[in-house]
Amino acid sequence: MSGDAALIERFLEMMSAQAGAARNTVNAYRSDLLLASRELEGKLACADGAAVARLGEEWAGLARATVARKSAALRRFFAFLFDEGLRSDDPGQALPKPGTRRSLPKTLSHDDVARLFGVAAARLDRDPKLPADVRNSALLELLYGSGLRATELVSLPRNAIHPDRPFLILKGKGGKERLVPISDRARAAVAAWRDHVGADSLHLFPSGKAHISRVRLFQIIRAMGAEAGIPPDKISPHVLRHAFATHLLEGGADLRALQAMLGHADIATTEIYTHVDRARLITLVNERHPLVDAAKPRA
Repeated sequence: MSGDAALIERFLEMMSAQAGAARNTVNAYRSDLLLASRELEGKLACADGAAVARLGEEWAGLARATVARKSAALRRFFAFLFDEGLRSDDPGQALPKPGTRRSLPKTLSHDDVARLFGVAAARLDRDPKLPADVRNSALLELLYGSGLRATELVSLPRNAIHPDRPFLILKGKGGKERLVPISDRARAAVAAWRDHVGADSLHLFPSGKAHISRVRLFQIIRAMGAEAGIPPDKISPHVLRHAFATHLLEGGADLRALQAMLGHADIATTEIYTHVDRARLITLVNERHPLVDAAKPRA
């Protein structure tokens, strides 16, 4: 089971660093994944849909919450293997879906974001200006300004973003292409950073012979968050992606357009962000609906 075990630990490291998973969650996932690997004789990482489905059938007598946790652990593990290019398919869809209530995504307030960008601006005002601060500013602009996934961001080619092109065409999950908007601010930040990247570099954010890792990206964002007064468990690259989606909806963005920008295959995934707009929608109905005037007492 050594192959499975190594991949499981690699996945859990990502969960802890990038996703900010709590220790109890990581320990539960480790237990579930190692047990599943044992049941599949050490072949969990290469299991096909049929094997995964049989595994799920064995959970029939367990509590719904337990099945939900086990399914979540395996589904995220297979998605990780797919994202990392360690397998070309994702058998997670064969796992049972007990219908538990989906948790709402973490996000940031507008004040949190303002403080975060304030930290980035203050660092850029230093003399001398440090290249790392220029890089971190570009990372922040792309995460919050375009909603990129961490893997998509760190692996961007050096010339992926053009100064005169306000969009980027990305190939995301499942090899599907999508158009991502790039703001003027983000393009300016990237242009400033690219001056520090060697012309022979394959990546926009290089590190050694490759690019910076997702773990390193998480560390950068968490450090900037700490400087902005945001608790470590409240911020990550993925939280900034959630903030991008949440704040666009608050500003009146169309849900279908947001789905396309985020690269969600199912709009039900995008609809989870609508929870943040309930208060605004209630106010809108109470103040703008045609029947509001009809309900007012006549003088």
